[in-house]
Amino acid sequence: MAKKPGKTEGKAKGMTFEKALDKLEGIVGELETGDLSLEASLAKYEEGIRLASACQEKLDKAKAKIEMLIRKDNGRFDLKDLDEGSGE
Repeated sequence: MAKKPGKTEGKAKGMTFEKALDKLEGIVGELETGDLSLEASLAKYEEGIRLASACQEKLDKAKAKIEMLIRKDNGRFDLKDLDEGSGE
């Protein structure tokens, strides 16, 4: 039987990228203070991992959409690597 996603995991995937990133930044700030108990720190860390994963998934989807929409000079759509031609 497949493992069901946790409540936080489901929430993370349902959030907008911006909300998930804001929440992740808040968690990082809380962890950096060192004021949390070990148990609370572990729970926050786990939540942060889920949020980071959800953010990465959203970025990957956005990148795929952008790659599909890059046009060639002749007006046809062409898949291109986003890093191509960026000068970086």
